Amino acid sequence: MKQKKIATRLKSTLFVLVMSGVLVGCASPGNPKDPIEGFNRAIYGFNEAVDTVLIKPVAQGYDAVLPSPVRTGVTNFFGNIADFFIGVNNLLQGKPDQAVSDLGRLLVNSTVGLLGVIDWASDMGMEKHEEDFGQTFGRWGVGDGAYVMLPILGPRTVRDTAGFVLDFVADPVGNVGHIPTRNTLYAIRFIDVRADYLPADKVIEEAALDKYSYVRDGYLQRRNNLIHDGNPPREKMD
Repeated sequence: MKQKKIATRLKSTLFVLVMSGVLVGCASPGNPKDPIEGFNRAIYGFNEAVDTVLIKPVAQGYDAVLPSPVRTGVTNFFGNIADFFIGVNNLLQGKPDQAVSDLGRLLVNSTVGLLGVIDWASDMGMEKHEEDFGQTFGRWGVGDGAYVMLPILGPRTVRDTAGFVLDFVADPVGNVGHIPTRNTLYAIRFIDVRADYLPADKVIEEAALDKYSYVRDGYLQRRNNLIHDGNPPREKMD
């Protein structure tokens, strides 16, 4: 009964936020990188409500109950799964040396690292990279497209949304045949990632007068930085 009330409240919140966001979007010129800002703000508000009511409390409980070494092991396990396609993306981006390193990490951590629970590869000096299909598209010259706030999944651009679809299809977790196991892995990974971002909540609260703009600008800047491996070109001034 309580869950039904929460679901009803969230649906009502989403409707109100979407309608108000659309009106705000129609009334203001907005940011050229964010042409559907009103709608995005509405979805951001919905995500905030879901996070406050459900996701953040679960992540806080997860963080409080599990000892730090266990949480680190969970993060390492899913990071090891990701290393294969990180290597694939580095290869597609024309960075074979990093691709070899990524696949080396996978080999080391999957064996002596007990399926990635222990990150021996980092201790051996094999750097952990962060690559995905959205970054690969960016390296190939595909433009950002509009900024988009997705329900639950958070900030993306049109290009990164297309890349995310490929990431999702190729995800080894998503290809686990046993549905209960697959869903459990999805849930654990999602909560583990949210728990890792708990310290950032206070930073955003203290630093941002407008949290939506802060998150948007931070996301776009970070993605640009990742695509260019920490050396993005200077933006041209109009």
